[in-house]
Amino acid sequence: MHPPTRPQPVALQGPWRFDAALGDAQLQARAQPEWQQEYRQLSAGLFQGRVQHVQLPGMRLVREDSNQVLHQRGDLGRGAYGFAMPLSLSGPGIFNGQRFELDSVLLGRGDELDLRTPTELSLLAVVVDAELLQPLWQRMYQKPLAGWLEHQLVVPARPAAAQALRRLHTELMAHLLDPVAAEREWLDETALRQVRDALLIEWIEVIPEKVDASSLTTVTARRQLVNLACELMLAQPDAPLSMLELCGQVGTSRRKLTYCFQDVLGTSPLRYLRAVRLNGVRRELRAGGASVQQAAARWGFWHLSEFAAAYRRQFGELPSRTLRAGG
Repeated sequence: MHPPTRPQPVALQGPWRFDAALGDAQLQARAQPEWQQEYRQLSAGLFQGRVQHVQLPGMRLVREDSNQVLHQRGDLGRGAYGFAMPLSLSGPGIFNGQRFELDSVLLGRGDELDLRTPTELSLLAVVVDAELLQPLWQRMYQKPLAGWLEHQLVVPARPAAAQALRRLHTELMAHLLDPVAAEREWLDETALRQVRDALLIEWIEVIPEKVDASSLTTVTARRQLVNLACELMLAQPDAPLSMLELCGQVGTSRRKLTYCFQDVLGTSPLRYLRAVRLNGVRRELRAGGASVQQAAARWGFWHLSEFAAAYRRQFGELPSRTLRAGG
C-alpha cells in the first residue's frame, strides 16, 4: 500500500484534486467528494486504503487502492458514465454480478453501482459527464452513444491498448496531483481540456469493437434476488433471520439463494449477513452516541465477549478502540 498522506483541501468549483490515505472502509466511502457511497468490509483484518481524485472540466480521474474484500455500492450521479480498469488485483472481482479480471473494463451509467473487490485492488477510473461524452462519441463513431452504456457491464479490454492506458492514466494523475509539477497546467484551462480529451479518447479506444450484453437479463435477475434478501436481512438487524426464514420470505430455495449470493457477492448469505451486522456496529461506534453494548445489541449481538472477539477478527481492533477514535 502507499504511505499515508493527508487529505488535500477540496474546492468544489472548477478543477480540484483530492488525495487521502484512510484506515477504515466506511471512511474511504464517505471521503470521496460529491458521491454517495457505502462500503462494507467483508474480509477480516486491518483496512488500509487510498483514494485519489483529479476533477477536470466534465471529467474526474480516479485511482483507488484497498487491501480488504469490500462490497461497494454507490451513486456517482445520474448524468455521468464511468469507465474503470484494474491497475493490479489479487484475484477476480465482481461488478454488478459480472466477474472481472486484470484486463477487464468496467463501464456504464454512474448510478446504482455494485462492486465486490478482491482482497488487494488498485483501480483506475474516469467518471464523465454526459454533456462531454456524447458529442465526443458522436465525432469518433458517427453515431449516438451505444445503448449498452445505459447499463453496467464488464467487457474485455483491447490487449494492445490496456497497458498504454494504464501508463497514461497513472502518469497524468501523478503529474496533476503534484502541486509543483502541475502548476502551469492547473492554471491553464486549455491545457487541462487537452489532456482530459486525450485521456478520454484512450479510455474509449480500449473498449472492444463489439460488446455482448446478452447476459444482462440473467445477471439482473440474480442481483434483484440478492438485493431483496439484503433488504430483508437489514429490516430487523437486532433479530437476524435464519436461512430457512430468509429463503421463505424471498421465495426461493436455499440452494438458489446461496448460488446467487456466490455469483453476485462471492460469499454465502449468512457470511454476508454477519459481515453486514459487524459493519453496522462499526458505523454506529464511529458516529458516537452509543455504547459498545448498545450498538452491539441493536445489531443482534447479545454475547459481548463473543461479539468483541468477532469484531476484532473482522477489523483488527477492539470495538472500544473504534468508539474512542470516533468519526
